[in-house]
Amino acid sequence: MPVAATERTLALEWYRRNRERSRTIFDLIDPSAYYSRPIALRNPIVFYEGHLPAFSVIAFLERGLGRPPVDRERQALFARGIDPASEATAVPRSGASTHWPSRDEVLRFARACDDAVMDAIERAPLAAEGLYTALEHEAMHQETLLYMWHRVPYAQKRGPRLPPEGGSHEYSTKDSWLPPSGGRISIPAGTATLGARRPSTGSGQGPSTSSGQGPSTGSGHAGGVVFGWDNEFDEHRADVPAFEIDAHNVTNQDFLAFVEAGGYDRRDLWHDRAWAWLQQDGVRHPAFWVRRDDAWFWRGMFAEYPLPPSWPVYVSHAEATAYARWKGRRLMTEPEFHRAAYGTPSGEEREQPWGDAPADATRANIDFHSWEPMPVGSFPAGASAWGVHDLVGNGWEWTSTVFAPFPGFRPMRSYPEYSAEFFDGEHYVMKGASPATARELVRRSFRNWFRPNYPYVYATFRTVKDSK
Repeated sequence: MPVAATERTLALEWYRRNRERSRTIFDLIDPSAYYSRPIALRNPIVFYEGHLPAFSVIAFLERGLGRPPVDRERQALFARGIDPASEATAVPRSGASTHWPSRDEVLRFARACDDAVMDAIERAPLAAEGLYTALEHEAMHQETLLYMWHRVPYAQKRGPRLPPEGGSHEYSTKDSWLPPSGGRISIPAGTATLGARRPSTGSGQGPSTSSGQGPSTGSGHAGGVVFGWDNEFDEHRADVPAFEIDAHNVTNQDFLAFVEAGGYDRRDLWHDRAWAWLQQDGVRHPAFWVRRDDAWFWRGMFAEYPLPPSWPVYVSHAEATAYARWKGRRLMTEPEFHRAAYGTPSGEEREQPWGDAPADATRANIDFHSWEPMPVGSFPAGASAWGVHDLVGNGWEWTSTVFAPFPGFRPMRSYPEYSAEFFDGEHYVMKGASPATARELVRRSFRNWFRPNYPYVYATFRTVKDSK
């Protein structure tokens, strides 16, 4: 189904906004860091500046429109990222190691890709799936870049000091505020709707011109087009037994008690592979924490702060699971997240925790308005119908659900390897959104996932317990 003229205009604006934001993010890095690997489990920085435009050409122009490559050699170099199980296996798929091109060469390649992509958006008979695959892919990678930048030494980062979208949050005395401790909410048994209804166009995951954004639809984009990644389909319902859930995310203050109680030394709290990871990598605290003399600090984007007790703790799935065990509780499942976030006492389901209105800065810490998290409970207008806070925004929510396909799964033509390669039993579902999640990705059916020992992502958690 072709894309309407108004949709072309909005898609072109989105592409340009993506590219401007990406350039702003890369310009934060000093040239001395351009070939470094802030996270050993990821490619060097140079790869990502080439990968974003290369992928747009591959997904949209080549797979979507059947066009030839813009630069076959460069596209092969920048085609795929990596998701290794350990640093020893973190080798770029392209085979490149030390012979990366200069930044000027990367930017020339990017301009050629941009020209070809924007020309196609304006003139070609568009296949929407490839277009929106490219647009959402870049938005997702911008979050990856920012959590990588959190690991770059401060001497190798430069202004601007404001987030890409003009927000201004920095550490302040209000970040020492703490919510009422131990607040928990009982959610009765009910049904949760997961996934999105597959558009009836015969063209994979999109497009669709469904006018609504009710519980049965995917994400509405430009002009009403509905798009979803392959792992979001098909829509289905799950029965959810009654459970009790923390009203707020686990905070740094909460997790500090676990650290001081020797939680990282308690073998009984950790699964076998998690324990092996602790011993091998010498993990003794969250990756966003830094110990200076006798005090804890937060590793911020541009400075270290005294550990803000009221911020949600960012940890790996393994650490979150151990903490939950220590509390005699567990992580929520993906269906429990949906029930807590989108369910209501009346039995209806909402599009967002707060209702059907789109996500914005009054309801959630999303869309690049802050370099860092904010105190839990800072967005009462974003609470769910049950009174659970921050289920969307301020940090992805770890679940105990292993990432796996929904019934009816079909790989998408524009990116067939996107999900299928990760249905390996070694990744866990995350839901919600973080401060660096683009607003276009904030939808009910969106699923994120990582390995359980990956500690760098903006991911927090809360605990649950079966109701008696």
